[in-house]
Amino acid sequence: MSSKKTETESDRLNHIIAEARNDRERQEKTYRGRALNMFPWICARCGREFSGKRVRELTVHHRDHNHDNNPPDGSNWELLCIYCHDNEHSRHQVAEWYDETSPSGRQQPRHGNKPFASLKDLLKGKKS
Repeated sequence: MSSKKTETESDRLNHIIAEARNDRERQEKTYRGRALNMFPWICARCGREFSGKRVRELTVHHRDHNHDNNPPDGSNWELLCIYCHDNEHSRHQVAEWYDETSPSGRQQPRHGNKPFASLKDLLKGKKS
């Protein structure tokens, strides 16, 4: 019985190793895998270097924000750490929020609070 048990354990280990190799091959075919092979493991914004397990914190940023645009030369990619990547996307969201203007061309306030609305009346009252 011990020989059967050893064979199944051996088969199980071989199966795990084969799955790991297949996963690695699949990952290398993705644009992230290609970018990691193509570029040094350094964040393009903050300059932090990554190695070992920390490479998972390095993301691929699409410069034109189109995730379907993956040229083979990597010209639309840059490697960013997770913090710089989040900052990059939030910068564009904030810019879009500030770009919203009213039909008159003036920016509308996002809130109803107008702290100085009655200041003019208060100042007029002081002069009288």
